[in-house]
Amino acid sequence: MISNGKGRTTCAYFLPGDSTVLYASTHLAMDTCPPVPERGHGGKYVWPIYPSYDIFVADLNGNILSQLTDAPGYDAEATVSPKGDKIVFTSDRSGDLELYVMNIDGSGLIQVTNTLGYDGGAFFSPDGTQLVWRASRPTSKEEVKEYKDLLAKGLVEPTNMELFVANIDGSNARQVTHLGKANWCPYFHPGGQKILFASNHATERGFPFNLYLINVDGTGLEQVTAEDAFSAFPVFSNNGKYLAFSSNRNNGGTRDTNLFIAEWQD
Repeated sequence: MISNGKGRTTCAYFLPGDSTVLYASTHLAMDTCPPVPERGHGGKYVWPIYPSYDIFVADLNGNILSQLTDAPGYDAEATVSPKGDKIVFTSDRSGDLELYVMNIDGSGLIQVTNTLGYDGGAFFSPDGTQLVWRASRPTSKEEVKEYKDLLAKGLVEPTNMELFVANIDGSNARQVTHLGKANWCPYFHPGGQKILFASNHATERGFPFNLYLINVDGTGLEQVTAEDAFSAFPVFSNNGKYLAFSSNRNNGGTRDTNLFIAEWQD
């Protein structure tokens, strides 16, 4: 174990050299985990946005080497550029959940997104020049009010999200999917021209989640998995030959979610 066993810890990612790890933790606020929120109005599924999350760097023995964020509020969901020079993460320091990019040492912070709604779960393209992420975009007065009311309580409802792509400075931002429901956990194919992601858009009851592939321009949607189960969090090996993902298939009817690896064929 390389976290310190205190608070809630999430979003780990190797830094260049594979001798240090980036992660988010609430341990500065308390030794115990912050409370899990109750479901939202009408039993809606919500995610907690704990304001005590900050981003840390530790070595493989668990020694914390540096703290990269110290602004009030939520700082988490960090990933590292394949070039090894930048980090992208989500923060609510502006009053909304936006994406930020900084240098690998925490310097040179820039705000990437500036549109009302949750922006998170970002990954870099293989060449490090673009970002792909999930976002909610409330538009009606009712949607905006509900989003802001939840955010004021440290919550977000991740049931309506689409995928977006932009340059790492936020320029040339465009929406990739227009599918409805929850489209999330996107990851670039090593070729840089396609995105793999999880979605429940084809279901009536919001379940199951399957993996889909789409071109960065939003064309060529292709279903990759077809299980009556949860499949999400896809990640390609650097050479593009293997896919790792999480799924609760083959779990004997329990709620267990496990990791799977599959050979990838374009």
